[in-house]
Amino acid sequence: LQLINDQDATIGGVVRQQIPAIAKLVTDTVAALRRGGRLIYVGAGTSGRLGVLDASECPPTFHTDPSRVVGIIAGGDASLRRSSEGMEDNTDGARAELERLNVDRADVVIGIAAGGTTPYVLGALRMSKQRGAVTGLISCVDTRDAAAIYPGLEVDHVVELCVGPEVVTGSTRMKAGTATKLALNMISTTTMVQLGKTWGNLMVDLRATNAKLTDRGARIIESQCSVSRDEALALLDRAQGRVKIALVMARRGVKAQQAQRLLDEHDQRLRPILGPPNAGAV
Repeated sequence: LQLINDQDATIGGVVRQQIPAIAKLVTDTVAALRRGGRLIYVGAGTSGRLGVLDASECPPTFHTDPSRVVGIIAGGDASLRRSSEGMEDNTDGARAELERLNVDRADVVIGIAAGGTTPYVLGALRMSKQRGAVTGLISCVDTRDAAAIYPGLEVDHVVELCVGPEVVTGSTRMKAGTATKLALNMISTTTMVQLGKTWGNLMVDLRATNAKLTDRGARIIESQCSVSRDEALALLDRAQGRVKIALVMARRGVKAQQAQRLLDEHDQRLRPILGPPNAGAV
């Protein structure tokens, strides 16, 4: 356990070194989503599962449409539970899914390949580039090998998380998987922050659809609007569960329709409408 933990402790520094590359990828991702495009992850095995995980967390966390951040895994959704590693060797394996999604110049497609040479991923990136999409590759090795085995491959953004040998040799679910998860968290979270999905550190662009989210939303409204619990819940109800709308209603003294109009006028951002949140309130 100490050995695994010692190895894991080196990952943060590796990811930090790649922040400049990640930042450039985020810039293009924000631009794509603002123009109506999508963020699409493509991977096989552990890498594919991590991409699907990150995509699936965006709707509940940031109230995004499930079609805006998409995860594609070699072998389809069945591969999330049962290994189908043989699928990763098919360079043409993602074609049907990319065509179904009609990937084009509005989109960003990020291939995730711990070893940097997964044919399924590299093939998907080449097809995506041919269709005009911005492309990125997240790997945990030096990616020069990818260019060597796949001549003509062009990738706009390369993130190399060179974490070194695994405690269990070749088990990329360990350091490589952890580093990849950190990078994906950074990409999706920072993108959503730039799109106004948060207010300070508050998760305000959520819809109260269950008890946990209702409680979270009510606590945000209570602390930011100086209202009682019952008043916060009533505001949330009038806002149809949308915390952001409820905040504008309370702080600006308007109805839900007017609150939505204000948000539309300010690219769904709360700061231009309400200023900064109360520090340390939640």
